[in-house]
Amino acid sequence: MKILITGCNGQLGNEMRVLSALHPRHTYFFTDVAELDITDREAVTAFVHEHAIDLIVNCAAYTNVDRAEEDEPTAMRINADAVANLAAAGTRLIHISTDYVFSGDEHQPCREQDPVAPRTAYGRTKLAGEQQVLALCPEAVILRTAWLYSTYGNNFVKTMLRLGREKESLGVVFDQIGTPTYAADLAQAIFTVIEAPEWHPDIYHFTNEGVCSWYDFTLAIHQLAGITTCAVRPILSSEYQYRTPRPHYSVLDKSKFKQTFGVAIPHWMDGLRRCVEELKIKN
Repeated sequence: MKILITGCNGQLGNEMRVLSALHPRHTYFFTDVAELDITDREAVTAFVHEHAIDLIVNCAAYTNVDRAEEDEPTAMRINADAVANLAAAGTRLIHISTDYVFSGDEHQPCREQDPVAPRTAYGRTKLAGEQQVLALCPEAVILRTAWLYSTYGNNFVKTMLRLGREKESLGVVFDQIGTPTYAADLAQAIFTVIEAPEWHPDIYHFTNEGVCSWYDFTLAIHQLAGITTCAVRPILSSEYQYRTPRPHYSVLDKSKFKQTFGVAIPHWMDGLRRCVEELKIKN
């Protein structure tokens, strides 16, 4: 197949590039805004036709939650309008979405068919993107994920590693629950979809297994990195001055993905261990 991967300079896009080396029978076109502006429908259509693309994997997104609240039109242009351009390009599509389409008030893992109720501009724009995909590309796969991190780009793991080495103490919220997801494992899930014997268009949830709070996550990060000089204390969300509300509970039920594709998903601690080891090698 000829596969177009957008957002190739982001966390997930970079992991897709690394993993593509293990799937050399496909031809890949890795693009970011410099190579292909996905907000330009004519440019997207021309690229897909010129290169005879069989599948688009959309890793591009406006993910700055606080900035989206201040500039929702720009977030909508990238998270919804651009997605519509990809969905209308006349080929299969794998689109990455988010737990933020839910309210965050749930008390049990969210299933794909559960009611959506985004509380933020970021969540609204990502939901609008999902709706564009469903309307324009019935053959699409939508993968919702959460708490993504990687050895690439800026993310929570890298921030906690830096702060852990710089500070003697650190307060981290313990009343927000979710599942950290290693972008390399999400990339593997995407290739699982690509390489499946049959194409299964639908909405699926994918994160690593298990649950934790941001506080628990930070303790694990510091433990695996050997950071012992920073005292991490649990704090309430109300003690941290968020500019934009965060979901209190954003655990996703992955049963549908596991049953459809017949895979086991690594625990978040396993993913984090591999990420920290990879960062040690890179540094």
